[in-house]
Amino acid sequence: MLHDFLAAIALVLVIEGIIPFVNPGAMRRALLKIMEINDQSLRFAGLTSMIIGVLLLYVIRYVMQ
Repeated sequence: MLHDFLAAIALVLVIEGIIPFVNPGAMRRALLKIMEINDQSLRFAGLTSMIIGVLLLYVIRYVMQ
């Protein structure tokens, strides 16, 4: 279980590093746009992302076996 968790963290770091490595200008522009979004919208986006992630994890771990 810990092995899977650490592998998932490593994969997140790899995926999150792609855009700043390939196109740092686009990353800066995206971060500037994010600064303009209000806190409530960011929280909703974060919650939505977490729910989709949990559902996807459930499907991968238990439905697709």
